[in-house]
Amino acid sequence: MILDEVIRRAQMYGFLAGAFLYPTENWLVDLPVLAPILEDVGLSKLRPSTFNLELSDLQAEHRRTFGLTGSLCYETEIGMPNEYRQSQEMADIAGFYRAFGFQVGGRLHERPDHLAAELEFLYVLSLKEAYAVEKGISEHAEVCVEARRSFLRDHLGRWISLVAEGLARVSGGDLSVQVMDKPYIWLAYLAAAFVQADAHSLGLSLETRRLEEMRPTPMGPDLSCETCPANNQPEE
Repeated sequence: MILDEVIRRAQMYGFLAGAFLYPTENWLVDLPVLAPILEDVGLSKLRPSTFNLELSDLQAEHRRTFGLTGSLCYETEIGMPNEYRQSQEMADIAGFYRAFGFQVGGRLHERPDHLAAELEFLYVLSLKEAYAVEKGISEHAEVCVEARRSFLRDHLGRWISLVAEGLARVSGGDLSVQVMDKPYIWLAYLAAAFVQADAHSLGLSLETRRLEEMRPTPMGPDLSCETCPANNQPEE
């Protein structure tokens, strides 16, 4: 195992995790750093596009892109047959996080099953693996590798391709275009391709789902929009 490879993987997962959140800094300026990483993992065809956007424009693009997609960026909001299965999956995700001291929170808080949170967990796993490799603690490094394999197989790897496809369809993107002109559609395809490449390096063949076969996870019977306080506001 080469330390540089683990560090580059960590860099990529860290970049992706931050970029999917509502931008407070312009992550587009970091794109040139990605080119050699993508070259190393055989994804040079998805090399960074040239997006000439200021931070305010990038923020508007984030609102346009994710404001139209509903709950697409939450793993348990799509494909779960009922709220009980949703709770089980959420508990399993949280179990991975607890085992490695990863806590979801901070200034930009998201649920544990949000795409950015799952990507950040893999970033943390890769950092821990890099530390173990550097210190020569092979058993600790292997624990991180096995956790990454399991998390990709059971969680992120099962649904990330749906995000890319769903964003492209909602935004009217051409699924055959390799370098798209919308930064968040490009980012979603990049993330899906990188996860696939990482899984392949672990000997994993990820289950591929079709977007047409997926349905929103049903709300529990005690949940209703009629109980929302915003629904009870007087009309102006």
